[in-house]
Amino acid sequence: MQQAELEKLMEECSADAVRAAHDEFAIELDYSPESAKSVDDILLSFLDKYHDKALEDSAVFTICNVYGAYLGETYRKIAGGDWRYDDSNPEAPFVVLDAGEYSYAFAGICYERLVNDSNVSVAMYFDQALSRQRQ
Repeated sequence: MQQAELEKLMEECSADAVRAAHDEFAIELDYSPESAKSVDDILLSFLDKYHDKALEDSAVFTICNVYGAYLGETYRKIAGGDWRYDDSNPEAPFVVLDAGEYSYAFAGICYERLVNDSNVSVAMYFDQALSRQRQ
């Protein structure tokens, strides 16, 4: 995948997250650092609203990737960074945001909160990522 294609895809996924948050839960996402807290709420709201359907593989993939894209695009607007498509394992390719010496798996942290542990905080992960860039 070319870099320009990846960036366009992530921008489109991010816009999908904004639309879904508004349409499904009447939550406005504005690409501010504070909006990461809303993503924490949105992820659990999918479980509340759709129950087991939210945990089906295709739903999890979509939810985590669009909200991961939203978090990454929010980060990029504030601190920069470049998306990277990693297909070193063809069975499980993934996208991360590289910023300086760090790589952030925003979709991965969304997955952790949605599927594995509802106490994991997307907002805390996002805030820690921002604080690293400001040091």
